[in-house]
Formats: sequence, structure tokens, C-alpha cells
Amino acid sequence: MSGKSKSVLVVEDEADLAEVVCYHLEKEGYACRKFNDGGAVLSEVRRSAPDLILLDRMLPRTPGDEVAVRLKRDPRTAHIPIIMLTAKAEETDQLVGFALGADDYISKPFSMKLLLARIAAVLRRREAAEQDGETLSSGPIVLDRSRHEVTVEGTAVQLTATEFRVLAALMQARGRVLDRNQLIDSVLGSGVAVTNRTIDVHIAALRRKLGPAAGWIQTVRGVGYTFREPVENGSPT
Repeated sequence: MSGKSKSVLVVEDEADLAEVVCYHLEKEGYACRKFNDGGAVLSEVRRSAPDLILLDRMLPRTPGDEVAVRLKRDPRTAHIPIIMLTAKAEETDQLVGFALGADDYISKPFSMKLLLARIAAVLRRREAAEQDGETLSSGPIVLDRSRHEVTVEGTAVQLTATEFRVLAALMQARGRVLDRNQLIDSVLGSGVAVTNRTIDVHIAALRRKLGPAAGWIQTVRGVGYTFREPVENGSPT
């Protein structure tokens, strides 16, 4: 890797696994820090923000789910990508993870080659968003990619990194309908094994956070989603 090393925070209570993961990350040129306690990592992230967090869901004392929620609710840390590592492999578990703000979700056991590829993909997407200074604006919604900021009628709306990319993809499509697979490819990257329902979870969260502007995200039944001015007195379906 060129330039400044990307920093990865590994939050994992299995000491042997954390050691192996950090070993391979450092071989690839990443700077790696290890934590085995969710509560401690919250203070550390606010003190020195990493470029990405690998977060085990099954942590003692402060569970990974709570860590994710608290990080994503804090404007100082909401932009940091999170990849969840967990033994919970059911579809519903993945949907919960994405709903909590995870950018990716990897089930244990996993191959180190897969983990490294997914980390690189998440970081590439973040860098691409940061380098694109385009501001997208429709009706009351303004999305500033360079600042990673969304406002509705001038009021800031706190989105997770994935929700931000979903909204950006829909706004950039400028009224075209995007099916769920297109959204998965543009937001999570091609080849990522998630279900179509993952996108539905993000759409539901976006609508909730956009409040009175939720109607701009519209469902085209049997096809996908689009971003258009809502009809008068209309509501998202």
C-alpha cells in the first residue's frame, strides 16, 4: 500500500483470532490496533479514529451491537466504516447487522483472503465518496459527498455510511429506477453475498431518518426503488 497506512481497529475477544487478523493486516500494510472490550473501544475511537473497524458482535460486557449503535449515532464517529465479524450466520442476523449500521458482515469461520478483500472494497468505496466533491440536491434534500453530509430543509440528518451511499446512488440516478441488485452492486460492491432484503432495511432506515422528505424515495413494485418528487399527499410505499 502506498502513502499513509490505513488504520484498522480489531474489536474481538478471541485473542488468538485477533492476533491472526492483525498479523495478516500488518502484512498488507495496515496499521492495526486490538481491543477485546466494547466499552474501551468507544473511548479509543473518539480519541483516535481509525479508517475502519472490524467488530465482533458477541463481546463481553458491552456487546458489539451496542458499540455499533453508539458509534453510528455520534456525529464524530458515524462516518467510520464497520465490518461485523460474527458466528451468527442466519439471514436475519445479517439484516440486524446492516440495520445497526454495518457496512459489511462476515460470518465466522472466514478465510483471511476474503476478509482482506472485503476490507479493501469498503475502504475503496469510502475513498471514492470522499474524492467526489459533487453536491446532489433535490427538493428539500441536499447531499454533500465531500463533507459526507445530508440536510433536509437545512437540518442535518445523521446517516450511516451505507445509508449515505444508498441515498447518493438513488439521487444520482435522477429518476431512473434501480433494482435491488443494482443498489447492492453500487453500495456494497459486486460479489458481496447479501440478500435483496438488505437494501430494504437500508431504505426503511433512510425513510425514517428523512422524516417529512421520506416520500422522495419511492418503491416501484416488483422492480426496485427510485428517487422522485412525491405526488401531493403521497407517501412512500
